[in-house]
Amino acid sequence: MAYASGFFTPSVPSLRRKIQPSIGICRSGICFSEGISRRVLCSSGIEGAEKHFSPSESRVPKLVSKGCKLVGCGSAVPKLSVSNDDLAKLVDTSDEWISSRTGIRNRRVISGKESLKGLAVEAARKALEMADVDPDDLDLILMCTSTPEDLFGAAPQVQRELGCTKATLAYDITAACSGFVLGLVSAACHIRGGGFHNVLVIGADGVSRFVDWTDRATCILFGDAAGAVLVQACDAEEDGLLSFDLHSDGEGGRHLGSPLFDNKTNDLLGSNGSVLDFPPKRSSYTCVRMNGQEVFRFAVRCVPQSIESALEKAGLSASSVDWLLLHQANQRIIDAVATRLEFPEEKIISNLANYGNTSAASIPLALDEVVRSGKVKVGHTIAAAGFGAGLTWGSAVIRWG
Repeated sequence: MAYASGFFTPSVPSLRRKIQPSIGICRSGICFSEGISRRVLCSSGIEGAEKHFSPSESRVPKLVSKGCKLVGCGSAVPKLSVSNDDLAKLVDTSDEWISSRTGIRNRRVISGKESLKGLAVEAARKALEMADVDPDDLDLILMCTSTPEDLFGAAPQVQRELGCTKATLAYDITAACSGFVLGLVSAACHIRGGGFHNVLVIGADGVSRFVDWTDRATCILFGDAAGAVLVQACDAEEDGLLSFDLHSDGEGGRHLGSPLFDNKTNDLLGSNGSVLDFPPKRSSYTCVRMNGQEVFRFAVRCVPQSIESALEKAGLSASSVDWLLLHQANQRIIDAVATRLEFPEEKIISNLANYGNTSAASIPLALDEVVRSGKVKVGHTIAAAGFGAGLTWGSAVIRWG
């Protein structure tokens, strides 16, 4: 099991204290998730760079004060809406059966000429417009997805479609339903330790393409969408990522995943010692496989603990937080976590009924809706948490605007 947590405070504690760094980044620095926060050790990460230092330049890492804040958001969903009644024509189910067990009534599904890349670009443009940031002013694009339309990733294609003509860095993060939270933390580390100013974090997934539409246990759950947030550098006093808590546990991976088909070559050898079944068969992924009961138990046990840990690091109580925003997986999970943390119903953000489980898109999609509706206002604090395949889970305490 892997674990990382962090909190950010304006002051620098004693450097004699033993520090356990849990997150590192390249380009120009290292961001420690504990101990030194909002102050980051920065140094060159380029091999041979020492040859270019002048005698007056110090090679000792410098302490830099930097914060980051969320200044824009956007979202996009496919046009095709599939209702529970529509699914009842495919499998043995009903609107009442699905809604009572999951809270879902509709979901959006990519169809026709639509693409996941197109949804991601649309969401990104809306976030940039709200933040009043030009695509050429982006330093980094993080595409959080487990369902790219290219095996080698989608972020550079999104970068191209946005028209980023300058040397913007773009790469994918694969962590399923936890992807967006990991993207936020990664953005913060790039800003605090790497000197980046504008980082675009996109959560987008098209899980419908990996669903067995004859399997009632999974086809009722998933939908497609994209959401994006613009994270921007700011003074430490304006910092909008107050704390985080991240975990992974591969032992639980068997409960939720979409592995490759087992196409192992035959062990029989030819007379010359070569494998008879060569070349290998073309690989393809299975449909989503899920042990619903085990995933439910995992979520209601681990997610509250993670949020409590993040709140403690931020020095906040649940009652002092304005909103609870969980990955939109199942209304029963959302309600169970909220009850455990004693969050009242009026503080819970949920749009699950309209979109289903949109994986990495679910948190930014819901956030965009409540920001644009005026429900979430500048200065509001949000306890957000993602959880899912891997298994991975994590939480972050953020301040909007």
